[in-house]
Amino acid sequence: MANLREGSSGPEVTKLQQLLKDKRFDPGMIDGQFGPGTEAAVMAFQRSEGLAADGIAGPNTLAKLRNKPAPPDAPLQDITDAVTVSQVSKMCAFAPVGNIKKYLPDVLASLSRSGLGDKAMVLMAIATIRAETGGFEPISEFKSRFNTSPNGHPFDLYDNRKDLGNRGEPDGSRFKGRGFVQLTGRDNYHTFSQRLGLGNGLVDNPELANDAKIAADLLALFLKNKEADIRSALGDGDLATARKLVNGGHHGLTEFSEAYRIGDALL
Repeated sequence: MANLREGSSGPEVTKLQQLLKDKRFDPGMIDGQFGPGTEAAVMAFQRSEGLAADGIAGPNTLAKLRNKPAPPDAPLQDITDAVTVSQVSKMCAFAPVGNIKKYLPDVLASLSRSGLGDKAMVLMAIATIRAETGGFEPISEFKSRFNTSPNGHPFDLYDNRKDLGNRGEPDGSRFKGRGFVQLTGRDNYHTFSQRLGLGNGLVDNPELANDAKIAADLLALFLKNKEADIRSALGDGDLATARKLVNGGHHGLTEFSEAYRIGDALL
């Protein structure tokens, strides 16, 4: 069965609506039309069951609604040895081939060590790099209106961000986004430094986040941290939610989605 989402219609939507109603998540009129009421009921049910609340009724959501075990996953095959520079060049059309040759081996090695070497997570990682860096290299965040006020010093809008753990100037500039995944904020630099076994290395020397091997390990850790939700979203074909789980929003979604879909056809 195809994923059911807003705009879907027909008997399968009618069955979905009845299942939701039976579970006491009222979708409104049972009319075979997947509208906002059905989407809201699906999202409420997903949250109740600990699923990614994307409003899309895919295999995992439908299995839960039917009180059946989720469809068994095929054994995850590590494909990292089969990923080529040529394939990644097509996914990241604006990246210099030299960068891909230089950095791809470290990225694939980190994914494999983290148990993320299967197709879905390899595509997720490469598409994330496409969205975050464009040129397929670990980079530092650029100044923009989102991080620097019109008359302020660089990254002054980050200086006092409590959600990032920043403590005032110069934390905004010191802990700006870096690496393949754009690690940002004092708290993240501290947390991931510890998880990488670097002690306070990333806090004391933030530029280490742009080191090729460390940047690759940070990307893998970031994805591992949200692995279950990312896999759920990808399984439902919801690239927007998968992107949001890493980025926190929809910035770069077009680039991410394009890279993912190209890679899905190639790998």
